[in-house]
Amino acid sequence: MLGNMHPPQVGQLISCTIDGFGSSGEGVGHYNGYTLFIDGALPGEVVQVKLTECHKRYAKARLFRIITASDDRVDPPCPLFGKCGGCQLMHLSYPKQLEMKRKRVSDALVRIGKIQNVEVPPCLPSPETLSYRNKIQLPVRKTQTGTALGLYAKGSHHLVELEGCLIHSPLGESVYKEVRKQLLASLIAPYDPETGTGQLRHVLIRTALKREEVLLIFVTNQAPNKALLELAQTIMGAHSAIKGVVHNKQEGRDNLILGKEYTVLCGSGSIQERLSHLTFTISPASFFQINPAQAEIVYAKAIEYAALSGEETVLDAYCGVGTLSLFFAQSAKQVIGVESVPEAIEDAQANALCNGIENTRFVAQTAETFIETLSNIDLVLLNPPRSGCETAFLDGIGRLLPQKLIYISCDPATLARDIAYLGKFGYNLSLIQPYDMFPQTAHVESVSLLLLS
Repeated sequence: MLGNMHPPQVGQLISCTIDGFGSSGEGVGHYNGYTLFIDGALPGEVVQVKLTECHKRYAKARLFRIITASDDRVDPPCPLFGKCGGCQLMHLSYPKQLEMKRKRVSDALVRIGKIQNVEVPPCLPSPETLSYRNKIQLPVRKTQTGTALGLYAKGSHHLVELEGCLIHSPLGESVYKEVRKQLLASLIAPYDPETGTGQLRHVLIRTALKREEVLLIFVTNQAPNKALLELAQTIMGAHSAIKGVVHNKQEGRDNLILGKEYTVLCGSGSIQERLSHLTFTISPASFFQINPAQAEIVYAKAIEYAALSGEETVLDAYCGVGTLSLFFAQSAKQVIGVESVPEAIEDAQANALCNGIENTRFVAQTAETFIETLSNIDLVLLNPPRSGCETAFLDGIGRLLPQKLIYISCDPATLARDIAYLGKFGYNLSLIQPYDMFPQTAHVESVSLLLLS
């Protein structure tokens, strides 16, 4: 049918009705058999759009005019919404954000996982819908007016300069304001990715919300110099919550934010945070949940699903700094955590010692390599990055065949893919609970229980 039609053209203005969401929170509509993806459009709306990118069966478009607005549309509280790529759903009422996220999980299970018989309950709200993030990564660029810090526009490396971020924690924001003031007054040159000149590439701010501690990381393309050390000392002296300033060297011409070489410029090289009754050390490279208040709730559900007797040996894959491992260790016989980032494993070992937990072991290795060394596991915790699990690791589970798996996912598509793969070993999805770990964005977290049939 498409071959008999005039293909859409870039720059063309058309009208359509929005009937769904894309995976990145964009509105989805249709026009003469073509699928249209439109940032900022909401289901139920009639809109006029301008085509920006045309392909054989789909096109991308810019929202030109809202002809009929959705009742669920709200005024975004951030003036940069639609320009900055950090948030995708700030124009959608919060109850509808939760509905959209539940549907994302349900649709992925049916469409990708071919799972028809599992009910997906409502997505549970975050304790805070703004000011929840404990981490922000800010590119630094040179503009016509001087040094600029901000976030990238969606799908680009165009910098949107920020005075502040509404989903970043208030303490982190107060540090950002001080960093921005001092940095703009300094003579440190921003890095230019096109020429490779300049020095400062990124500023990272990590905040322990309960302990009110902040770790500041400067990423440059060279070893730290005197000017950077003086800047670090000045900023640390100006804000009492900053416990340390760390330098990271990233000299590659690629888009990776962090290199592998860290140097403490002043203060401590890590901070400590509390989740529930446990204390955790966080260093610059270590993964730690972005929304710790919601993470406590998610981990409690994972423990509930596991229903441990105290006799189990548990494998915590992709264990990070050992947060989940230490929670499970209090109800299991032994927990073995594996993580490919050596700094995170050092933090995990320190966290076990700090909390007086002795029935854990942490290994700095890839999960897919380490699982081949194991002969008996009762429960596997899977908490992979957005890309999901490597098939080699899932094959390792298929060899060991533990009775239960707990899968914590931040991407419904890779979750559904991995559940479908595990089905060939006899695993079935028993329970799933979505959580809003990332309010105002299209991302959704979920906890799943898989049982061996």
